[in-house]
Amino acid sequence: MNDTSNLTGEAGVPPSNALPQVTSVTRPFYWSVRREIWENRSIYIAPLAAAALILAGFALGGHRIPEVMSSVMTLPPERQHVILERPWAFTSAAIALVAILVSLFYCLDAFYGERRDRSILFWKSLPVSDLTTLLAKASIPLVILPLIIFVVTTVLQLVMIAVSAAILAAHGMSVAPLWQEINLVQLPLLLLYGLVIFALWYAPVYAYLMLVSAWAKRAPFLWAILPPIGLCVLERLAFGTTYVGQILAGRLSGTLSAAFDTDGLGDAILDSVSQADPIRFMSSPGLWLGLIAACGLFAAVVWMRRNREPI
Repeated sequence: MNDTSNLTGEAGVPPSNALPQVTSVTRPFYWSVRREIWENRSIYIAPLAAAALILAGFALGGHRIPEVMSSVMTLPPERQHVILERPWAFTSAAIALVAILVSLFYCLDAFYGERRDRSILFWKSLPVSDLTTLLAKASIPLVILPLIIFVVTTVLQLVMIAVSAAILAAHGMSVAPLWQEINLVQLPLLLLYGLVIFALWYAPVYAYLMLVSAWAKRAPFLWAILPPIGLCVLERLAFGTTYVGQILAGRLSGTLSAAFDTDGLGDAILDSVSQADPIRFMSSPGLWLGLIAACGLFAAVVWMRRNREPI
């Protein structure tokens, strides 16, 4: 009876020696992700620096908030909404742009950097597969950085709202119009949705840059931009068309039109969950073709890392 209980554990729980079989799969990935964060501090420093700069500019211009609020109250309700929401929309857009730039440069150096300083020899000596390394590196622009951006942007917007409310209260003005126009529930949801759709839409771009990073012996930036430019020029000269350029432009700047209902938006801003159109986004051929291309490119990156020598 005791032997049986020792084998099965209490209440049918598997013995503790089964745990390493589970952790042996997740632990290399976990530490690989932590390694990427340790070695690439721009992943969190750049968003924090952008947030600090925006907050400093907002605080320095805080003396204009009562004046702006007074003038806004004389405008039609739809104009009031646009003007009062604009600082928060700008905050989300600015930090998201920083995230995209950080992601692009990170992917371009993800494999090139370890080949350049020959640290790849050390990392490949560890019991971590090339696939695990790729998944850890790909998780940075696709998962980790969007989560950082979400937290930083949400905290920044809350601080901006608190500063605005304090300034208005100090001048004896009502804070109610500000609270009515700024929806503290929809703003984070809209931001989270935007970060998810940008990560999925840009996945083939990140995969392409990682492939260049794993292949190029020098100047990966030039190797990343010259082939697309060459294809555009070749198509234009040979056929007089611009299909390649349109595809690239749609991939780089077509996210909003694919994921949001922007018809008749005019000079308004994206500030409502009702403007999100996930059905349109998930049914977009561009999304699925891009994800298929990203999977193929990521597979090529694994093969390249396995066979490519240090620089």
